[in-house]
Amino acid sequence: MIDSKMFLYEKELYDLGYNFIAGVDEAGRGPLAGPVVAAAVILKKDAKLSIVNDSKQLTEKKRDAALKEIKEHALAIGIGIASVEEIDLINIYRATKEAMYSAIHQLKIKPEFVLIDAMPMELDIPLKSIIKGDELVASIAAASIVAKTTRDAYMIEMDKLFPEYGFKNHKGYGTKEHLLALETYGPTPIHRKSFEPIKSMLHKKPSLF
Repeated sequence: MIDSKMFLYEKELYDLGYNFIAGVDEAGRGPLAGPVVAAAVILKKDAKLSIVNDSKQLTEKKRDAALKEIKEHALAIGIGIASVEEIDLINIYRATKEAMYSAIHQLKIKPEFVLIDAMPMELDIPLKSIIKGDELVASIAAASIVAKTTRDAYMIEMDKLFPEYGFKNHKGYGTKEHLLALETYGPTPIHRKSFEPIKSMLHKKPSLF
């Protein structure tokens, strides 16, 4: 089982009379390509999780196993996605917030309290933003895994459309493989035009847009 300390925030809120507590996190703020994805997860009070941790600390295989476990122990899961177009239009910070709001609104049960990983937000229900929440809070860690696995699955699909870029390997992050492909082939429609080096490339050479 995961460290019981990761349930301390939820337990404290249960003791105060809150029943539906949502953890919220995102994946994909840093990549050069693809959307930013947010997830909101309301766990059952008696949730028994053995694998759940910050998604960045888990291998792909363990994340997939953790996702299955989360689905078995969640009362509700919501997913919000901000497209590349939205990221370029309003910037990555605001797009991430919008994805988080969308994830919360997608929950089939309205949360009574929301625990968020590091992002300040405004809601009509009580909330708390927690630095490194994905490492400290079970429901936020669960949300980080849902967001990461959802985004990874999308990028693997994009690899089929644009096999030259290796999206299934790096998921859009700025690896050497990815940067070399960008230099060779130029940007695709799923690259973020507002991010460097894509922004500069668009002024230098033809692209796949």
